[in-house]
Amino acid sequence: MIPDDAQLLRTRTTLGDFELTVCTDGVYYLDGGAMFGVVPKPLWEKRAPADALNRIPLGCNTVIVRTGKETVLIETGIGNKLPEKSRQFFENKQLLPQSLAAAGIDPGEIDIVINTHLHFDHCGWNTTLNPDGSIVPTFPNARYFAQRGEVEHGHLQLERDRISYISENYDPLVASGQMTLLGDADICPGISVELYPGHTAQMQAVHIESSGQRACYIGDLLPTAAHLDVTWVMGYDLFPLTCIEQRKRFYSRAIPEEWLVLFTHDHRNPMGRVVLNDKQKPVLAEI
Repeated sequence: MIPDDAQLLRTRTTLGDFELTVCTDGVYYLDGGAMFGVVPKPLWEKRAPADALNRIPLGCNTVIVRTGKETVLIETGIGNKLPEKSRQFFENKQLLPQSLAAAGIDPGEIDIVINTHLHFDHCGWNTTLNPDGSIVPTFPNARYFAQRGEVEHGHLQLERDRISYISENYDPLVASGQMTLLGDADICPGISVELYPGHTAQMQAVHIESSGQRACYIGDLLPTAAHLDVTWVMGYDLFPLTCIEQRKRFYSRAIPEEWLVLFTHDHRNPMGRVVLNDKQKPVLAEI
């Protein structure tokens, strides 16, 4: 069943002079224990109830920023290139094209695409697999941006995480020159990227700033609002101790400066501001 437009368009807001729209590639399912690492289940399931298979639903949130001069798309979900066995396991929905249509956004109008990293659930719709087997850019007029180290790591195909990298999501774009590989960089006025390693060595956050207001798409450093505790890192994180330190670094600015935090995998709460509660723990501010 295809969700209605209200479900396909997750939320829309303004940040200074910019418009932010959250679209979705739909919900998929991962093991709850893997998503919360060493955190005991009696604690994490209060925030993220699991099904009979111990799985929790996760969103694939794509943020579109209209700056007035550029239309920037952040993260492209899982896409349509997973093998059948993986699709059965993850139960992913491949909804981003419908979601963009529901939001009134044509793929041809996207000027810039940014991936926080190149795991398959973050860059899957960078390209589209056609019925004839050809692979083409989903956003034909866009410049794509990712970290050089992410592409290099994906090519290593290491036992620990090779399943997370599908080269068809990025290699054709690198080969054609449509994807630019970077370090910390300003992408366009009001949009920049900054390394926040931990989940991977080269994961980047995307900063959005307009008229003194700031938002940050923080990627898998904080995948959902249920992961705000500094030590509640994922089993998928390659460098969990680094994640803890990077979360502290993030909070040192995001909380006092009241950044709008954009969550990559939180279907219910795709955005919010983080505050400290009376126990000095980070929580999502009540709206």
